[in-house]
Amino acid sequence: MTDLRIRAATPGDLDTVLAFWKTAAEGTSISDDRDGVERLVDRDPEALILAELDGELVGTVIAGFDGWRCHLYRLAVHPQRRRRGIGSSLLAAAEQRFVRLGGRRGDAMVLQRNETAHHAWRAAGYSPEEHWRRWVKHLTD
Repeated sequence: MTDLRIRAATPGDLDTVLAFWKTAAEGTSISDDRDGVERLVDRDPEALILAELDGELVGTVIAGFDGWRCHLYRLAVHPQRRRRGIGSSLLAAAEQRFVRLGGRRGDAMVLQRNETAHHAWRAAGYSPEEHWRRWVKHLTD
């Protein structure tokens, strides 16, 4: 896909990204609001990676690195644009970022019920680690 543009999000993209996630992302998060995404981009301007085709947002991934681990969130591709290499291009950009920052292993948050995503992650070389369980505590209401 030669016309695909991969780039870091800017503050001006955030409303578009939030609207896009309502169409393309599975599930919602407590951080899926303007303040949450704004904090992400302010703290780490290269973490939110976008894919655009002819100026239209067609995919996203968050590639967060805390200095210890590489975390992938919100890999989302527009439903009508799937199976065209957009997700693979986003993951390649995220993985290159991790390597550049010194990361050694990427992990992804994937909903158990999202079978479509399981196939995509496996195709990209990721596998579940069943011996781990995510533990969560909400810090705000």
